[in-house]
Amino acid sequence: MKTMLIVTGPRGSGNHLFSKIFALHDKVYGWDQLLDTYWIAHKDEPFAEYWKNHELLTTFDWDQSDYYVTSISCPYHNTAIPTIPNYQQFIATLQELKIQVKVAVIGRDQNILKSQQQRVRNHVTLNDFLQQLDYLNTFDPIYLSQELLYLYKEHYIANIAKLLNFPVTANDSRIAEILKQDTNSKYIKDIDIQELDKFIRKISFIK
Repeated sequence: MKTMLIVTGPRGSGNHLFSKIFALHDKVYGWDQLLDTYWIAHKDEPFAEYWKNHELLTTFDWDQSDYYVTSISCPYHNTAIPTIPNYQQFIATLQELKIQVKVAVIGRDQNILKSQQQRVRNHVTLNDFLQQLDYLNTFDPIYLSQELLYLYKEHYIANIAKLLNFPVTANDSRIAEILKQDTNSKYIKDIDIQELDKFIRKISFIK
C-alpha cells in the first residue's frame, strides 16, 4: 500500500531538518533538493502546490514510489498570507486515493521556538499549531524532537524508522553533515551559578 508521511509542526521546529533526514532513503519520494543546500523556501517543497489545492493530488503520478514525504509548517506562507494547512482536506483526498497516511509531529524547546518565531516573523504563532493537535492526534502520530535528533543522531533516527515502520536510513554519511551545527546553540548563554548548583557541587565533593 502506498504511504504518505506528513511531517508537520510549528514554524521553526525543524521542518527543513527532518525533511533532509527523510529524503535520504532511496525508496522515499521526498525533498531531495534540500540535500544539496542548507535552506530552500517552502514554496519549493514537492507538495507545496498540493497543500494550496488538495484536488491536485488526484493528478499526481503515484507510480513514482511506494513511499512519500511532505513537510508543512503551521502556519505556512501562501504568498504573503500566513495560512493554516487544511489538514483535513489534504488527508481526506489521500484517503480517497487509497494512500495510507502517517503523521509525524515535530517539536523543539518551547522557549527557543517562541524566540525564533518572534525574531524571524515578529509574531509567535505556536498556538496556531497547538489548536490543530486534536485532529492530528486521531492519526496516532509519532512526536519528533529536534533536540533528541542532535543528541542521539543515528540512534534516534533508527528508532524513528522503527516507530514509523517507514523507510528511514540511519547509516548515511550525509547525516553527519546535516547535524554538524546544532541550531539551538546560538540561543544558549552562560548563566551565573545557582543555589542548587552549589548544593550539588557540595554533595559531589566538587570545590
